[in-house]
Amino acid sequence: MAKTVLITGASRGIGAATARLFAEKGFNTAICYNRGEEKALALVSELTQKGFNAIAIKLDVCNPENCTKAIEKCVKAFGGINVLVNNAGIAQQKLVTDITDDDWNTMLNTNLSGVFYCCRAASPYFISQKMGSIVNVSSMWGVTGASMEVHYSAAKAGVIGLTKALAKELGPSNIRVNCIAPGVIQTEMNKALSAETISALCEDTPLCRTGKPEEIARAIYFLAEEADFITGQVLTADGGMTV
Repeated sequence: MAKTVLITGASRGIGAATARLFAEKGFNTAICYNRGEEKALALVSELTQKGFNAIAIKLDVCNPENCTKAIEKCVKAFGGINVLVNNAGIAQQKLVTDITDDDWNTMLNTNLSGVFYCCRAASPYFISQKMGSIVNVSSMWGVTGASMEVHYSAAKAGVIGLTKALAKELGPSNIRVNCIAPGVIQTEMNKALSAETISALCEDTPLCRTGKPEEIARAIYFLAEEADFITGQVLTADGGMTV
């Protein structure tokens, strides 16, 4: 019987690349999106035309009820869930003195609370079957912190703490929980960065370039499916920038 993966923020970027990879590996793939309905449906069409099993699920990760229902829809469609990839997130650059209460709350709700809500919703299924894997997407800035991204860095650091704690809690049920901390990746989230900024970031990276979504997808798949004795860990995929 084919395994099933649910991926949040899967209509574009890292999420879409991850959905394609899991589908190619034979997984039933639940592609969750919030605002990117057109892209999510196009991705489902692309995958189903290739003979893969995929569905699109609208999901606002800031809404705990939405998260519970998304997991339920996935289980109903495919008969279960084996892997959860918490990828949905937002970014914003502001001086700490300019970050509003709404900025702070939106960032924490999307990038941290959303991860918690999805983990909480999926955990009963994993526990009952004594098997499962969760991969949470943090950021290298969650490891090192970033100037003008206090709220983003705090949320992504929280994802790391959540990962480590949940790995300890769910480990006895044979459930692994790991985290990936990408560096600068070629996604729409980073398109707002100027060419000069990208060039400077590449200069600060030992591999002298930015990363590709497909490279992060392969790292996510490794943690989810091939790292049988790895849990509670943070894999920093940043071209060596934080070394």
